[in-house]
Amino acid sequence: MDSFILMALIAGTGIAIVTGVMGCFVVWRRMAYFGDSLAHSAMLGIAIGFGFGIGISTGILLVCSGFAILLLWLQQRGVLATDTLLGILAHGALSSGVVLISLSGISVDLHALLFGDILTVMPTDIAVILGGGTLVLILVYTVWPRLVLMTLSEDLASAEGIDIFRMRLLFLFLMTLVVAVSVRMVGILLITSMLIIPAATARPFARSPETMALLAVLVGIIGVISGVNLSLAADIPTGPSIVLILTSLFAFSMIASALSARLQIR
Repeated sequence: MDSFILMALIAGTGIAIVTGVMGCFVVWRRMAYFGDSLAHSAMLGIAIGFGFGIGISTGILLVCSGFAILLLWLQQRGVLATDTLLGILAHGALSSGVVLISLSGISVDLHALLFGDILTVMPTDIAVILGGGTLVLILVYTVWPRLVLMTLSEDLASAEGIDIFRMRLLFLFLMTLVVAVSVRMVGILLITSMLIIPAATARPFARSPETMALLAVLVGIIGVISGVNLSLAADIPTGPSIVLILTSLFAFSMIASALSARLQIR
């Protein structure tokens, strides 16, 4: 196996593990639009990363962190509905990023940024993915019971003494970290797919939060491995190939779930 394929599979598997776990919370909390908006804001982070020479991942992490904190502050003020705030902030950051990149005169492959290019990952990218992913998983494992309880009911979690604001902040930070380490490989437009589709595919077959997280990780890994192989065999873009496989798995899971429900009724 060529080294670039092996590195792509390692990077994709790392992303699938962390997005599978975090994607469950995105699905449970119905925050798909938040993930999409966070990914769009990454364009401004990429522009800042290039402009100041601090690296794409660092730029994305800084901008996405600011995006999440600003959103949380505006939510606390109750100025506008959350989806309205997300639309304003996301498209403002996306437009600012594109304009800054254009003004800087730096040659940037926007297609690769939007759709990712997992076949070009370098050992440093893998180190970023594994390091950031491990940190996310450790933090999620540490607060798992509190995060699940808050997802089920914030009122109940508050009655149990859980600091809701702090947990929201932690969750937004974790989401920011996931986007920062993943967007280089999966792309701005496709990172949300990695968060949503594996978790949605696993949901009909899960009987507990832990089972759903494990199934979502498994679905994500199958999607990455199959997508990379499909891309190489058909000479088509890798990021969209991964999402195409994941979408097919989701469709299959819906059919299997419907058939299973019909058989149980009989």
